[in-house]
Amino acid sequence: MTCKHVRELMPDLAAGLSPAAPEVSQHLEGCASCAAELQSFRQTMALLDQWQAPEPSPYFDVRLHARMREQAAKVSVGWMQWLRKPAMALSLTVIIAAGVSLYEGDLNVHHKTEAVNVNPFVQEIEPGTAVGDLSQLDKNHDLYSDFDLLDDLQVQQDVTANP
Repeated sequence: MTCKHVRELMPDLAAGLSPAAPEVSQHLEGCASCAAELQSFRQTMALLDQWQAPEPSPYFDVRLHARMREQAAKVSVGWMQWLRKPAMALSLTVIIAAGVSLYEGDLNVHHKTEAVNVNPFVQEIEPGTAVGDLSQLDKNHDLYSDFDLLDDLQVQQDVTANP
């Protein structure tokens, strides 16, 4: 058994919660540092058993209650204090509601413009032009790449071009 394993068991051994296993006893007999550590634990436990908690002062409760009354009587100063006034709370509620409604209205405007796809800086692409054809090829790449007739058409053009 290693020193690390024995040191993990030392608090229980010092308190007498578990009996020492034969391997632990053999290790403690052979290892002076672990035996000294166990003795130190036992002395600490003995001191803790003798220790008595001090009694509180007889006026402790009286002073505690007086201090609590003083704290409750103090005027709390802070930003939350003005919320206790109904007019201020109502004003804050109106401001928050107005802000949320303006934010939601702004989002609805953006959604409508995206749905209509109105953008003053983008020109309409006409079909049949080079840019329009490239745009259609880009959008429908998957369709055109799996279209077998295009492959057959390309082979026929190659055969007629090179007889």
